Amino acid sequence: MTATLAELTEVGYAALTMDRVASRARTSKAALYRRWSGRAELVLDACKFRTLADVELPDTGVLRTDVIGLLRQMSAQMDSPFGGILRGLLAEMTSDPEFARLVRERVHTGGPVAIRTLLERAVERGEVEPWILGSRRVTVATDLLRNEFLLFGAPVDDHTITEIVDDVYLPLILSPAPGRAGGATPGGE
Repeated sequence: MTATLAELTEVGYAALTMDRVASRARTSKAALYRRWSGRAELVLDACKFRTLADVELPDTGVLRTDVIGLLRQMSAQMDSPFGGILRGLLAEMTSDPEFARLVRERVHTGGPVAIRTLLERAVERGEVEPWILGSRRVTVATDLLRNEFLLFGAPVDDHTITEIVDDVYLPLILSPAPGRAGGATPGGE
């Protein structure tokens, strides 16, 4: 994983090869292919490994401070060499349909585990209604942070992070869904 990330930093996804990764990792290309069918899968696993290894989930007991803490960590990651890797991979999705498919399958369907965990804790504390966990509202804060990063670069400043949380995310997460006011359940039951 470390060799793959180092190659991505040096040459980017387009120039990354299994030969280069194998050489850098001091292993054989065959060893890589026993575990990954190609560079797209290898790169996604390396990025997932890097992301999961570096996130320390805040647990302050309050959703607002937890989300701000998580977004600050994500902003710091985006302001590292890993942020450059992410920007390159997102750009690569536009020209490589197979890679884009893998990203959607492995990243999008899995969902952002960190923000979901924070929301699950908030549901347990009674801060958030349980139906939120099944809605598109879950990812809005991280989506807005990613958008800010892609359009304006990193680091995303603290003022912007606070605006995302206070002006958009919390009002969206804490307000009832249409048709659910007064405790109604989906389907009008």
